[in-house]
Amino acid sequence: MNSALSTLLATGLVAFGLAAGSASADEVQVAVAANFTAPMQKIAADFEKDTGHKVLLSFGATGSFYVQIRNGAPFDILLAADAETPARLEKEGLGVPGSRFTYAIGKLVLWSTKPGFVDGKGDVLNKSDFRHIAIANPKLAPYGAAAMETLTRLGLLSAIQPKFVRGESIAQTYQFIATGNAELGFVALSQVLNKEGKLASGSAWVVPASLYMPIRQDAVILTHGKDKVAAAALMKYLKGDKARAVIKAYGYGFY
Repeated sequence: MNSALSTLLATGLVAFGLAAGSASADEVQVAVAANFTAPMQKIAADFEKDTGHKVLLSFGATGSFYVQIRNGAPFDILLAADAETPARLEKEGLGVPGSRFTYAIGKLVLWSTKPGFVDGKGDVLNKSDFRHIAIANPKLAPYGAAAMETLTRLGLLSAIQPKFVRGESIAQTYQFIATGNAELGFVALSQVLNKEGKLASGSAWVVPASLYMPIRQDAVILTHGKDKVAAAALMKYLKGDKARAVIKAYGYGFY
């Protein structure tokens, strides 16, 4: 075989390999509950590197995503902040039967940017030295519902409710606290931890799980993504050790 033919064949094989690689790559659009922003950004980057698939992420309130999906938003996967929404979508024919699973158990935290302001037992809630407390809309955000349940069980809801600054998502609630519009507030533990799993700033009280119903966060493949290779691959990846290590590092639990 002459050198010219060898070069031509080699070039063709390389071109074929690139084409095959491109053909096998897929894209998946994922609606992600705002509390899961940081871990999902890390997981998505790892997934893209490990598989070659591309991930497009949108972050927001689970309740808002439900409305968007009902109205035809082209999401392939929903990573919800609750279990009810994915189950409802599946029942309504908008989720792929059998694809739903719990990817994380969320934890609620009372947080302030001020060091020492929130004590380790949450006794700050019994004091009157704060004017505003941030909470996510309980109708849209499961962490907001958990906060309401916590205050109710502590017998503090009626006293504290006039001080509420309400965010439409857990991300907006976090911003209210971070910018000082509220001295403290209830957010997801994952939002206040750094990559080492330690409190990034301020002071916090991790609310005992006995004070609210478990925040079971479920994922489901939506009908728009039922035939997408990348959607199935990402759901499998979320169950793997690499993704679970990231999820655990951000303060989530598992069943």
